[in-house]
Amino acid sequence: MSTPTTPRAVTRADVARYAGVSTSVVSYVVHDGPRPVAADTAARVREAIRVLGYRPNASAQALRTGSSKMLGLIVPELDNPFWSELAVEVTHAAAARGYDVLLANSDGDSVQERERLRTLSARQVDGIIVTSIQTHPDLSTVTDPGIPMVLLNTFFEVPHYVSIGVDACRGALDGTRHLIEHGYDSIGLVMGHAGEMELREQGWMRALRDAGRPDGPIARCDFTRRGGYEAGLRMFGDGTGPRAVFVSSDMQAIGVMRALFELGLRVSEDVAIVSFDGAAEADYTNPQLTTVRQPIEEMAREAVDRVLGGGDEGNRRLVPPELVLGASCGCDVRR
Repeated sequence: MSTPTTPRAVTRADVARYAGVSTSVVSYVVHDGPRPVAADTAARVREAIRVLGYRPNASAQALRTGSSKMLGLIVPELDNPFWSELAVEVTHAAAARGYDVLLANSDGDSVQERERLRTLSARQVDGIIVTSIQTHPDLSTVTDPGIPMVLLNTFFEVPHYVSIGVDACRGALDGTRHLIEHGYDSIGLVMGHAGEMELREQGWMRALRDAGRPDGPIARCDFTRRGGYEAGLRMFGDGTGPRAVFVSSDMQAIGVMRALFELGLRVSEDVAIVSFDGAAEADYTNPQLTTVRQPIEEMAREAVDRVLGGGDEGNRRLVPPELVLGASCGCDVRR
């Protein structure tokens, strides 16, 4: 019995022969340049590609050019709308530079984050953008120490790495001051687990002390809706909770709002809320959340520019946040 043979892969030369052009012309059509191709010639090449079932070999192209035209992106939580929005903006910024994005999810786990770093670097991407919830991410598992890497949405400086993030301390300071301007004497904090005192906590505390207010209660929890819900029950369940609260993420704030509803407390009338992040979901709560918005489009664009070798010099870039007013803080924002 004869052994079946594997069909030979269609090559660029096969397409060129079928279309009656050179292999260079096929390459120009496939890669949209660098030289222009007449419309009728390009149409013949595309028809040859369709008929023959030609699939360009990205690995071979990467070997020839020294570039995979691919960036790696690690996010901690794809089910969190903020991280999803940030990932989308990174893909848009990369596409504008002619790059695709290979996305990996670490589930907010340091072990998985290190593994995703190892696998992405082994795939010979041209650079890696890391969004980490770890205070000090471990970048030692990168198989190619020369690969460009940028830390995105990082609130702190990491020696030897470019990092881009919002000025979180300033954002929390502005958000808490806004609550103080409403006249609230006791302002609590719902804070995600971040190890040492995080910048959002520092901004909240500074605003209170600058105004001569006492430190309000703190409920620590996961950066999730569930975490915020449980923190809200703890902080307000016994009837002695503060009149206002600054929350370290929109997702947590949505959980806090659910807890307040179950406890029979009204948002803004009984408890005022300002949150942090500015995800699109914050625009559709009832009442609409007042939030410290991170400029994710600007941050994503700069991360891509820096990982590809552009942008300003320096290892640390802080982007100013914006306080976006809703009704959850007590403001009258009728539209």
